[in-house]
Amino acid sequence: MAIGEFFEEPGVLLEEAGAPGLAVGLGAVLLAPVLIPFVAGIGKPIAKAAIKGGIAFFEKTKGAFAEVGESVEDLVAEARAEMAEKQAQNIVNGETHSEPTTDYPGS
Repeated sequence: MAIGEFFEEPGVLLEEAGAPGLAVGLGAVLLAPVLIPFVAGIGKPIAKAAIKGGIAFFEKTKGAFAEVGESVEDLVAEARAEMAEKQAQNIVNGETHSEPTTDYPGS
């Protein structure tokens, strides 16, 4: 059933929904002023707690990512230093080619 048909023929809504549907709709309209403030009163503390948890999680992960970033930067610096040392040894030994070395520790 298309929505346009409900506006063209209001009686179609009663035929489709029937008496139970009409009773539920009427009950919802009558209880809404009572239920909305009640649900809002419960929902606000729950939403606030979820937001606080999200902020705490963000702060913890931000610190963890900073530590991981520092570790990676240290590893990169060590690798560059080792490459520079290897290149300096090659120059001292008379090897003048400047091909990058692929010697890795443990290989």
